[in-house]
Amino acid sequence: MKYDVCVVGGGPAGSTAATLIAKAGYKVALLEKEIFPRHQIGESLLPATIVGICSILGIQDKVYNASFYPKNGGTFIWGKSKQPWKFNFKQLDIEKVINQKIDVRAFQVERHKFDKILLDNSINNGVDVKQNCRVMNLLEENDRIIGVQYMDEHSISHHIKAKYIIDASGNSSRIANYAGQRVHSKHFDNVAIYGYFLNGNRLPEEDKGNILTEAFDKGWVWYIPLSDELTSVGVVLDRKHTGPTAGKVEEIYYENLKKTTKVKEFLANAKRAECDMYSKLRVRLDYSYTTTKFWNPGLVLIGDAACFVDPVFSSGVHLATFSALLAARAINSCLRGALTEELAFSEYEERYRREYNKFYNFLLAFYDVEQEIEDYFWAARKIIHSKDRDNYAFLKLISGCSSNEIHEITKMQNFSDSRKELSSVFDNSLPYKNENNQPNLGAEKFMCDLRSEIVGLQASAAGLNIEQKNIIHKGLTLSDDKLSWDMAL
Repeated sequence: MKYDVCVVGGGPAGSTAATLIAKAGYKVALLEKEIFPRHQIGESLLPATIVGICSILGIQDKVYNASFYPKNGGTFIWGKSKQPWKFNFKQLDIEKVINQKIDVRAFQVERHKFDKILLDNSINNGVDVKQNCRVMNLLEENDRIIGVQYMDEHSISHHIKAKYIIDASGNSSRIANYAGQRVHSKHFDNVAIYGYFLNGNRLPEEDKGNILTEAFDKGWVWYIPLSDELTSVGVVLDRKHTGPTAGKVEEIYYENLKKTTKVKEFLANAKRAECDMYSKLRVRLDYSYTTTKFWNPGLVLIGDAACFVDPVFSSGVHLATFSALLAARAINSCLRGALTEELAFSEYEERYRREYNKFYNFLLAFYDVEQEIEDYFWAARKIIHSKDRDNYAFLKLISGCSSNEIHEITKMQNFSDSRKELSSVFDNSLPYKNENNQPNLGAEKFMCDLRSEIVGLQASAAGLNIEQKNIIHKGLTLSDDKLSWDMAL
């Protein structure tokens, strides 16, 4: 069987890339090892995904009509002060990001439902989707990946040949090492244990759909309302605080839930869910990592197959779908002969690494939970030597607008996760308080502006008015259909 592109993995990254390549008129196969719907974690979305990716995929209305739980923002109990602070998407001034009003809603989603919408959309756009098919090996010829060997549901072996293979098979990828070596973060060596509860409490009405994130002395907890009855609750711990988890998962989970304040209160009258998909506790290990190279001739890694970072800012689906958009553009450009592979895939990799590093570098500071809220703003300011107000310093950091950004990102990789060690490298003269010794900006304004910038980046990716300004290789421009890159005339 011959195709232009074969995608391995049918999650948000794989289905997004497959659909965008099929929309450009190419023949695409997608191999998924499970049968949808299936369970997956990563249930809290950003407006970025809804506004940008779902729009360009043509599924915005389906997502809006799927009865997912509306998410107005997030509530944090994090930092030296134990008082909750929050951000709210409704307060975003989108006109400062793009020159028109756009919907900025987000959702908490049951991933088996959300992912099936994306995969069904791939089928509707002409992608040849094969479920219950496990990729066993890649096919190579003259130092190039030319296809895959897979087993179908009857354990019969098949070969698919394609001009490009996309690895979207997630953190458990068996083929990512054909592109590069996986490197785990020494700063985020965490373990996540999560389960599901019925009839947990909710925040006040306007915030009841917020993700609640509460830190305690050994880690933090997520509390994600998926419906009026169902809640996803996860405990994230540094590996050194857990030891071997075998046979002790329940004990570790409940022991650490008791260390929270608000989450423990919310679960006081709740009970564990009993349906098959949600009845058991699940464990995720070794989930913060990157890969030394995201592509080799004939193969490109996207989403979690390439990298993943700690989920405290709900960046997983955003990074997965954003990387899929970038990879689809690179492949479409090559298939129609507009760019060389070296140029197209270097552009893809550098853009995806830049987006990943924005979250990674700030999390180095954010994970020091013994700081005041304003210290996190201050740390962002220090990283880029900015004299701007604190929130705009961070916006520069995550949007790639700081000077010598790539140099600074490379330098930051060697720093520890302590905000004190992080900041000591830089000039200590920049105050983070105003002349009245008050914080320059509050936490809510900071988080609103953070999300505003991400929404703007993804909205521009969907072709709304503006395009991301900092193109890595100068001279590239988006094609008219926004599905590939061209060389500027």
